[in-house]
Amino acid sequence: MPSVTAEKSLANISTSIHGDGNDTHKEQYLNQLVQLDEALYKDYYSLWLALMIINVLIFVVGIVLNSVALYVFCFRTKTKTTSVIYTVNLVITDLMVDFSLLTRIILYCSGGKCLTCTFVHIFSYFVNMYCSILFLTCICVDRYLAIVQVEASRKWRNPHYAKGICVFIWLFAIIVTYSILSTAIKYAACCLSKFFALTVFEYFLPLLIITGFTIRIMCALAKSNLMQQSREKRMRAVQLLVTVLVIFMICFTPFHVRQVVVYIKPDIPPHINLIVYHVTVTLSSLNSCLDPIVYCFVTNNFQSTMRNIFVKTVPEQASGDVISMPKSSKASMIKSSCERTMMNGPALDSEQ
Repeated sequence: MPSVTAEKSLANISTSIHGDGNDTHKEQYLNQLVQLDEALYKDYYSLWLALMIINVLIFVVGIVLNSVALYVFCFRTKTKTTSVIYTVNLVITDLMVDFSLLTRIILYCSGGKCLTCTFVHIFSYFVNMYCSILFLTCICVDRYLAIVQVEASRKWRNPHYAKGICVFIWLFAIIVTYSILSTAIKYAACCLSKFFALTVFEYFLPLLIITGFTIRIMCALAKSNLMQQSREKRMRAVQLLVTVLVIFMICFTPFHVRQVVVYIKPDIPPHINLIVYHVTVTLSSLNSCLDPIVYCFVTNNFQSTMRNIFVKTVPEQASGDVISMPKSSKASMIKSSCERTMMNGPALDSEQ
């Protein structure tokens, strides 16, 4: 049977969303959202425990991978191309996703009783999720321009333009998220339609762009007249775009499909809505652990640099051997030269 707590929690949210449009206090709105976590803790303890463990693992793995990636792109990559600029911003976004998981973990541990954590988590969650989506889209568009529209895109594939686009994306995500969250707190009746519009323009539109460019690059890969780009480079571009599509399907699609379903059919059984909400939110955070796969296709030396960082002793020993070998070979060459000089001195003198 459906959980009583879950029914009450989602009934309050539904009433708030489809109500008469009266002003609601911030604390009341956040209390309604907190009840979703409280309902999961009380009625689905096994799922609550599993999701908390998964969030902790995502936090630890994401922090490690993205910290190393940020170091590689900022300090070990000399050429700051447009792709690298977009990727650095994606890494920063993923790090912020991981840090926002701390508030999510506190919410789980408190059983959904921390109002401040709820507000911080919701705000940072939407900002970082949509920044991740937009930066992934920028990386894919940049790869398409670099492979298919080489000459036409030289002007636009400029580091200064890339930095400006990144600033615009950050400001856009922060302003839009804050305005929608503020509207939801004051006028709950407008909340669902705004989230639906956000879902269309910040998820489905980027998904169409990435899908379209992936198909275009795959078609270009089959053409023999695209000789200015090596086959390896074109294959890496296809691998990058396919990886981004997989990340979209695994991490972002479930949450946004749920958003559309809730908008179209708001009378979903409360216990199903509760479970789907928590699972899709967790899946959307998983992209911070999957995005490092994308980084491998952005620059040629990323994988080798990562190996050198994690297996540091091997390159040092190898480099020592490389240094010592030339010395010994040089000594033997000098010795051999001296012997030849002693034995064939006149002949060598005459050659000079």
